[in-house]
Amino acid sequence: MALSKSVAQEQAFEVRGSRVHGSGGFALRRIKKGTRIAEYLGERITHEEADRRYEDTDEGDNHTFLFVVDNRTVIDAGINGNDARFINHACEPNCESEIEDRRVFIDAIKDIEPGEELNYDYQIGREKGDPPNVDEIYACRCGSAKCRGTMLWPPQRPKKKKAKAAARSKRVTKRASARSGSGTKRGSKASKRKAKRAK
Repeated sequence: MALSKSVAQEQAFEVRGSRVHGSGGFALRRIKKGTRIAEYLGERITHEEADRRYEDTDEGDNHTFLFVVDNRTVIDAGINGNDARFINHACEPNCESEIEDRRVFIDAIKDIEPGEELNYDYQIGREKGDPPNVDEIYACRCGSAKCRGTMLWPPQRPKKKKAKAAARSKRVTKRASARSGSGTKRGSKASKRKAKRAK
């Protein structure tokens, strides 16, 4: 088993206004690929509690500080959270989320220059019963050349060749499950729609 990387000792980023969405995290210094930048902190709650807290949230509101850890636990960074909650989504990210020992970390997957915005792919899961405008609700504005236009995963609903698309989706879910222990939580409204998940 690989040893866990420790989180960078000095603050690697600051929070300020972002052109992508609201506030974002921006590098204070050069961050090398492979650096563990921050732990995603907040109150650890059950999926049921996440549903209870956010059951009255408007379906059109895509803003969330929830992060699915496994099939029992969600981190609500809206309570006792740290600056990691402000790191925005991007389709061609410079970071990724990793779950180790039921803790969530943000790691650099590219060299990041001072002043560059940190980001990772939220890969928010699609669900049966999503409204027709779900891609608009979860629109991505990262501006990268490979932007898929949405924070949702898979990028588009399967229309033709359903069997091939379903098989591809199954592989993605298995990859997520291998890291997080469960992938996306099933059966809870708030946590399945409004939570980021580990890549």
